[in-house]
Amino acid sequence: MKSSEEDSVRLTIFVPKDTDLLLRTHLAQTGMRKGAISKFVADAVRWQLFHLNLEAGQAHNLDVPSEQIEDEIEQALAEVRKERFAKRA
Repeated sequence: MKSSEEDSVRLTIFVPKDTDLLLRTHLAQTGMRKGAISKFVADAVRWQLFHLNLEAGQAHNLDVPSEQIEDEIEQALAEVRKERFAKRA
């Protein structure tokens, strides 16, 4: 997901000095470029939100049998595949 300065917002965040040093050291070792910290933070936020949503979904479906979940996934995949192949034809 690419973003430009035009569709970005400026955030002010506070992190411990040792976290800042660890991040800057890591980025420098991997060829840090302009905007690397912003990209790293944005990726970390998206990753964290993904995991929180995943955990919430798992908790929500805790009482649902795994076979039912697998059947519903297969049905959804079949519908998407049918739509995609219909568009190609």
